[in-house]
Amino acid sequence: MNLKSERRGIHVDQSELLCKKGCGYYGNPAWQGFCSKCWREEYHKARQKQIQEDWELAERLQREEEEAYASSQSTQGAQSLTFSKFEEKKTNEKTRKVTTVKKFFTASSRAGAKKAAQEKIVKQGQPGRERNADNILRDLKEIFTPSWELASPSEEIQEAKAPSPSINRQASIETDRVSKEFIEFLKTYHKPGQDIYKQCKLFLDTMNHKRDLSIEEQSECAQDFYQNVADKLQTRWKVPPEKVEKAMDQIEKYIMTRQYKYVFCPETTDDEKKDLAVQKRIRALHWVTPQMLCVPVNEEIPEVSDMVVKAITDIIEMDSKRVPRDKLACITKCSKHIFNAIKITKNEPASADDFLPTLIYIVLKGNPPRLQSNIQYITRFCNPSRLMTGEDGYYFTNLCCAVAFIEKLDAQSLNLSQEDFDRFMTGQTSPKKQESDSFSPDVCLGVKQMCKSLDLLSQLNERQERIVSEAKKLEKDLIDWTDGITKEVEDIVEKYPLEIKPKSQALAAIDSENVENDKLPPPLQPQVYAG
Repeated sequence: MNLKSERRGIHVDQSELLCKKGCGYYGNPAWQGFCSKCWREEYHKARQKQIQEDWELAERLQREEEEAYASSQSTQGAQSLTFSKFEEKKTNEKTRKVTTVKKFFTASSRAGAKKAAQEKIVKQGQPGRERNADNILRDLKEIFTPSWELASPSEEIQEAKAPSPSINRQASIETDRVSKEFIEFLKTYHKPGQDIYKQCKLFLDTMNHKRDLSIEEQSECAQDFYQNVADKLQTRWKVPPEKVEKAMDQIEKYIMTRQYKYVFCPETTDDEKKDLAVQKRIRALHWVTPQMLCVPVNEEIPEVSDMVVKAITDIIEMDSKRVPRDKLACITKCSKHIFNAIKITKNEPASADDFLPTLIYIVLKGNPPRLQSNIQYITRFCNPSRLMTGEDGYYFTNLCCAVAFIEKLDAQSLNLSQEDFDRFMTGQTSPKKQESDSFSPDVCLGVKQMCKSLDLLSQLNERQERIVSEAKKLEKDLIDWTDGITKEVEDIVEKYPLEIKPKSQALAAIDSENVENDKLPPPLQPQVYAG
């Protein structure tokens, strides 16, 4: 699908949702833009072409091998002819002698083996006759009893075994309930109902023996079975179209309830890897706002907010369903809630250009579990008529487009610069919140206070990051300064080494040798003269 990003939102031409072969049905990215019918035709053509090429290659290799073998044998045949005859004669002579000797020693052993075999047959004769009688009774019962009464719930429950007892118990209860509903439904069809039940049981037995096939081949078997049963209902049994659709829904429910654990996200595919990649991608896009996608939904309106919550709940609930039709029903309910939310916001019916951006926003906000596995499961095993036409097919095609858009989302799609897009993706910053002054007067005080608190937290976070950065820079400067001072001191000490000299003798007083110090007159005192 070619998703176009315009300045005022995401736009997808409705013609791009249709099959690219021009048949008028809805296409699917999983089918390379074809509808299920055209995709099967293209798949069969490619498969037949590949089989033909492989067959021609095998024939050519076999022919070359036979020619090489014939050429090698023709060169060696003349040389080994005489020797081979001699070896053959010698081998025959030896075999005849060994056989003659064995006759003298194996007569008793053969008789004993023959006698033991007869005793074994006699011992097992009675149980064998009992088994034959049981088989005859069972065959007669199958002839004169409706096929849905032959199936015991315990036998059908044993078809779906799970490693966990709780999961096994839950699956068994659901399987038993679906079986009873299916049998009661088929009773209204009388003779066609018996044939439908036999066809379903035969298909389930066939699928149980085809576990080793790839999931694409198992999908082809299921699609062929749907097509054959629908054709029989319309042509052979002359069932009205509305009853055919109901019968096909019940058949799909009965079959896929049993096949779910084998064909949903099998280990032979990369569905689980795709699920993890999509979940990681959606988590990385948590910063995308409705304004970036031009979503025409105002979640401040209580009714619109409830519709958004219900849409998210429906798209998440899709993973809990086991039948493709039930999963499609969850997608349809989600889409209808989206249309109602847009209608309440705009006071007018929603358009297709409004629906797709809102669906993308719902998927980003809900991050449904195992999204790719559910899409692949619906694509492979849903009744193809539901995906080709009707509202289920339209909503499912839009969901596939939304997932494809999310996987390829870039800066241009959101009308952002590459620098801002990279910063948002790496978590370095987040888009600016709406200022409190720009709110309408009808907005409650709690919402305004919440936005102010978020702005304050954002500012505090930026300030803290700036302080931490400056503190680390200051710490580095102090370490560098300390290292520089230490190096300068070491250089000075090395250039001018410190020398410690011995202590010198104390100097004597000037008049220490004058012994008549006591006879000296006192010092002169200053005199004051009156002028």
